[in-house]
Amino acid sequence: MFKIGDEVSVLDDAINGVVIGIKNNEVVIETEDGFPMTYFVNQLIKNFKTSSLSKNIGSFNSDKIKLDKEISKPRSFVKETKVKGEIPPPEFDLHIEKLVKNYKGMNNFDILNMQSETAKRHIEFAIRNRIPKIVFIHGVGEGILKAELDFLLGRYESISFRDANYQKYGSGATEVFIKQNSNS
Repeated sequence: MFKIGDEVSVLDDAINGVVIGIKNNEVVIETEDGFPMTYFVNQLIKNFKTSSLSKNIGSFNSDKIKLDKEISKPRSFVKETKVKGEIPPPEFDLHIEKLVKNYKGMNNFDILNMQSETAKRHIEFAIRNRIPKIVFIHGVGEGILKAELDFLLGRYESISFRDANYQKYGSGATEVFIKQNSNS
């Protein structure tokens, strides 16, 4: 199934790497950070790259694109206020298709678990690096991921959160504020 040189992703973690060794049902990969790690075959998925641009783009209708450009679209009158020189907060999309290349074999529990673990890693990173604000994009859906995210965020004393800017994200994002402790 795998061969040396294949690019792979770890199913339950945000780790990518290249296969450097195979023994029975164990595969040794070198991570993007240069560390060798061993996984079972069922913990990895092969990353496929297509060289054909037309496969990635698909077909398009140039007449429809021209027509869309000619039709004037109503502009929003509400503009998000920004302070000059302000750096926008980091945004993390928790949609499963943004986290792994192939999630077809994952059940709903595995998907939610991966999304929660990813959010937790980003929160911990923001706390460690004193990042004051981050945004999680979770989508609307049935609200299960949002509820899980709210539960996770509620476990941190140094964090407050609210629905993110509706004009920018709709109702599918949460803004997280990390209170900076002056003692550390």
